[in-house]
Amino acid sequence: MIAAGYAELQRILAGAQGLTDAAEAHGTLTGALCAAPAYRLDDWLGEILPDPRTDPMTREGCRAFFESTARALHDADMGFEVLLPDDGQQLDARAAALGQWCQGFLYGLGTSAIDDVTRLPGDVGDIVRDFTEITRIGVDSRESLESNENAYAELVEFVRVGVQLLFEELAPYRVTAPPATESLH
Repeated sequence: MIAAGYAELQRILAGAQGLTDAAEAHGTLTGALCAAPAYRLDDWLGEILPDPRTDPMTREGCRAFFESTARALHDADMGFEVLLPDDGQQLDARAAALGQWCQGFLYGLGTSAIDDVTRLPGDVGDIVRDFTEITRIGVDSRESLESNENAYAELVEFVRVGVQLLFEELAPYRVTAPPATESLH
């Protein structure tokens, strides 16, 4: 997704008095899509809006983000992008948004059947624990702007690639159980 997407989702959420900002909302969506079986648009709207029965314009705007994120996660060419403010924004704001994105992602993972995401084994567990650390991101005032920009870019790329690995590795959690049959009495 491009940075204009961030501004658009931010606008949609502000207009609907959203419960979070665009970065955290996208992180929540992405985390849930990685591990929760049959995660739906209505599930996401229930997480990010005060009233998930929102107006049609807001719903359709959110649907576009929902569908494009789902497509990007399934993209064999690894086309997923973390939805963050554009590079024209102050580094402090972009870093804070990255931390919020990771916070949302961890929340989204928590909507799945995984008992404790911090106890996942191997590389998957390491990535989740790293995302937890990234929620506390800050700009190092002792470093140069260029050094901080490079560190931020590396973290964004780490998150992007980490999400794609998590999506692949958590596929078993997205398997849904067969629907229960209803009995008539």
